[in-house]
Amino acid sequence: MNRPSLRAAFGDKHTIYLKALADYWDLQFTAMRKALAGDLRLKDSLVRVYDASLSIYFSGDGPARGCFVVGTAITEAVEDPEIQRIIIDGFHTLDADFEARLRVARDAGELKKDADIAALALLCTATMHTIAMRARAGASRKDLRKLAKKAVGVICG
Repeated sequence: MNRPSLRAAFGDKHTIYLKALADYWDLQFTAMRKALAGDLRLKDSLVRVYDASLSIYFSGDGPARGCFVVGTAITEAVEDPEIQRIIIDGFHTLDADFEARLRVARDAGELKKDADIAALALLCTATMHTIAMRARAGASRKDLRKLAKKAVGVICG
């Protein structure tokens, strides 16, 4: 598709970028929610989340792409309030999805009754971002999976 056809179909570059960012979030949320669903223990659910993220970060034949949000969109957010809003909304969604799963685990006795669910959810999200940055920097998938398992051990106590 040539440039005029591309813009006619999708809009200007900024609109295309916003659409790509929203689509990426949707991909991430779908993978995460699928990984968190089911009757697995919390530890296994979290490992599945990070494995799903690794599948996204390491998709394709070349080096790891990392995360579109963490690797690219963050730098654009400084100058673009629309991108910033999409990113912040996405972070809130990640945190809320983790919080919901952590509450289920706490209620099932997998976490301490006084566990700080909001703080643990932030650690879950931060782990995802750390994995994304390290993937883009060249860390191996095997090493990142080890990192994820260590983080899950800390989160689950």
